Amino acid sequence: MDFSASPDTAPMPPTPPARPSARLFWRWWQKKSPSQQDRYATLGPLISVLLFLAAIIAAFWYLRNEELERAQESVKRDTEVVQQQIRLRLVENQEQLQRLARDISLKSVAPEAFMRQAGDFVRARPEILSLSWIQANGTVKAARTALTLPLDPGVTEDIDPSGNPADNYNPLIEGKLPLQAFQLAHDRNQPVYSHPFPNQTGASIVQVHVPMVDRNGFQGTLVAEYSLESMLRYLVPREVGSRHAMGLANPSGQLLTSTFGGNSKTTSHPTFVHDVMVTPVGNGLMLRGMGYKTSGDLVGNTLFWMVIALSTLTVWTLMGTLRHMRRRSQIQKTLVQETNFRRAMENSMLTGMRTIDLEGRITYVNPAFCAMTGFSEDELLGCVPPYPYWPKDRLDEFHRIFQQELLGRSPMGGIEVLMQRRDGTQFDARMYVSPLIDAQGDQTGWMTSVTNITEAKRVRDQLTAAHERFTTVLEGLDAAVSVVSVQRGELLFANRSYRIWFGANPDAHTQLTGGEIMPDEVIDSDESVDNFGGIPTQALTNAGSDTREVFVDSIQKWFDVRARYVQWTDGNLAQMLIATDITARRQAEEAAARQAEKAQFTSRLITMGEMASTVAHELNQPLAAIANYCSGMMSRIQSGTIDQEQLLGALEKTTRQAQRAGQVIHRIRQFVKRSEPQRQPCRVRDITDAVLDLAVFEMKRRRVTLNTTVANRLPIVMADPILIEQVLLNLLKNAAEAIDSSQMPQSRRHIDLRVQQRRTDDQGEVVEFSVSDSGPGMKEEMLERLFEAFHSTKAEGLGIGLSLCRSIIESHHGRIKAENIYNGTSITGCRFTFNLPIDSSGEVDFADTGTPPSNDLLADNP
Repeated sequence: MDFSASPDTAPMPPTPPARPSARLFWRWWQKKSPSQQDRYATLGPLISVLLFLAAIIAAFWYLRNEELERAQESVKRDTEVVQQQIRLRLVENQEQLQRLARDISLKSVAPEAFMRQAGDFVRARPEILSLSWIQANGTVKAARTALTLPLDPGVTEDIDPSGNPADNYNPLIEGKLPLQAFQLAHDRNQPVYSHPFPNQTGASIVQVHVPMVDRNGFQGTLVAEYSLESMLRYLVPREVGSRHAMGLANPSGQLLTSTFGGNSKTTSHPTFVHDVMVTPVGNGLMLRGMGYKTSGDLVGNTLFWMVIALSTLTVWTLMGTLRHMRRRSQIQKTLVQETNFRRAMENSMLTGMRTIDLEGRITYVNPAFCAMTGFSEDELLGCVPPYPYWPKDRLDEFHRIFQQELLGRSPMGGIEVLMQRRDGTQFDARMYVSPLIDAQGDQTGWMTSVTNITEAKRVRDQLTAAHERFTTVLEGLDAAVSVVSVQRGELLFANRSYRIWFGANPDAHTQLTGGEIMPDEVIDSDESVDNFGGIPTQALTNAGSDTREVFVDSIQKWFDVRARYVQWTDGNLAQMLIATDITARRQAEEAAARQAEKAQFTSRLITMGEMASTVAHELNQPLAAIANYCSGMMSRIQSGTIDQEQLLGALEKTTRQAQRAGQVIHRIRQFVKRSEPQRQPCRVRDITDAVLDLAVFEMKRRRVTLNTTVANRLPIVMADPILIEQVLLNLLKNAAEAIDSSQMPQSRRHIDLRVQQRRTDDQGEVVEFSVSDSGPGMKEEMLERLFEAFHSTKAEGLGIGLSLCRSIIESHHGRIKAENIYNGTSITGCRFTFNLPIDSSGEVDFADTGTPPSNDLLADNP
């Protein structure tokens, strides 16, 4: 049906009412064309039907949400009621268990009495599976389970106190969670609930551990096991269970048991769920209320679908009418749309368009071409060569290009030309020429598109110059620079140094980076998936460079290698490497290490040279004794006045003196033996014993008493024992020389050596060696330069001893320092202290005393 009417046959509209709003409406209505009035007349009923349909759907949606909210509120209310019931029951049971634990701890309840009380406790509480008495060592002293309860509450069981009542049941063997709860009850001294776990029968249970404490401390726990299934069965009210299902879930949300089906494997999914924490259990045990939808859906009733069907039919009818009206005006709109589209395209294009006929006369230019050249459309239309935008000094060049254009020989990639504006300024442009074909397929001219490339050319020239500067700098570097594509493994760039050392081979890049250029973040075990689809380019390129030192055997050079990931010019991920030749530096470091080793060896020789006279005196004693014993035995053998027993005794004494001399020589040879530094697990007691055997000669010669205090419980340290002995012996010798050179009285001629374990803020646990003397001390300005090389406080000193000591200790990651000892404002001596870090995997050195450690940590050994 055609509801529209032509302007000649359209009926006259009724007289508008006199109200201002109505007058405005009719004035607006009269300004519309008949087709627009028909369209609005059709859209009015359509909008009304759609609004009616929306209102019906909103009403049904509101009613359905009201029903869901009431059901959700009911589930929440019932869940909180059950939570309160369970909390009250658990608190009551916990208080009863605490009273029973106090009775056992304070009144020394016998196992027989505990079994009776436990039986009454378990029998009155069906949710409890067992009650056990666990001792402090984890063994079960008595246990009562629901399965072992006698049928008659008045019957008691005979228990043999000498037997083990836990032969058949131990609640701590259920797994790791009961042991954790037992340990927490021991540590916190308060009841602790375990995480839910399955027992040996597969049922989900929770244990509560109530500690038993007396005057002697922790005596064990009372362990009650709750069955989660029984807890729901007996503690959920019947009226609540008839309305909604209740369940218990673990921290991960897995349903452990429920009143609907008894487990979490039911195929029914609840519509309404509300979770609350089960107190005082905690540990993530959640009470879950579940509601299931039982009523029919409001949307599924007949009335709703009837309204939807009628509204759809009405909308379909109105849409048919609207399509009929649209087809009537389609032809009229087509021409307007085409014209408007062409005009909008012409005005919005940034590319200049110019059309010439077969004779070269300009027939069309768009606004972009006019804006580009500065000439108006009227000035350009009808122009023939030479065109006004041709530069006067390039007319021959443009004529040649124009002839190629007319002949159809213009390059497919365009022509780069220099054009002139109306104001005389020039700009770079690129022209593309294509034939202009009319509707009949005949060529009527040529269409030329012009693009201003002045800015693009300037940027391109700048990029070219920047690239040349960049390449020149990289080619002049002494370091090797290379870039390899992560995806293809292709060498993208290599500078001159890289090509000289390694050629154009990407394998050298891989060797320098350690054999892998693929980031660990994108390694995927599934080869069917494209690893580069998820490469975190931004995170990788923002990460810092990785530094390592690599030795290339083929060219016998050391390189300091720095590698990082960059985004290459094509947008793909690449790895850039900078390898600096550090062969000279490594050789210098190795030479310095060899010189330091020689200096350490020389220091030990100097030390032993200074002690030579004392060592020779010490060796004279056993050698003289051996000579005397031998002379005496020869005289008595010649006279026949010695028997076999006396001869054996004299030989035994001679052997001991020879062994004593051999030990002295062995200690000296070990000390001065030249060897490579070896860091190995060392016992502190062995180091101090070796030093004391060598230092005793110097102490006797200088009449100095050495007091030694070495802690018993000292851990193993990672060190070179010979170097540590050298440091400690040097400090003891310096202390003895300071006392002897100052002519101290005998009361102040003593040195204290103390070795103990300490904890520092910056190093953690360390073993500290302290050497304290009673000498004159040192000046503060001398303390500041004490460890400098070739600085000595002795007239004949070389000044390398303490410097070597500091180098040795710092190479072991330790610290060494010197300080004066004050008594008020008077200096009474000097103290040298150094420490060694403790090996994290080391064990306590119990072998120092031959017995396990006791509460007495320090033993004095003067």
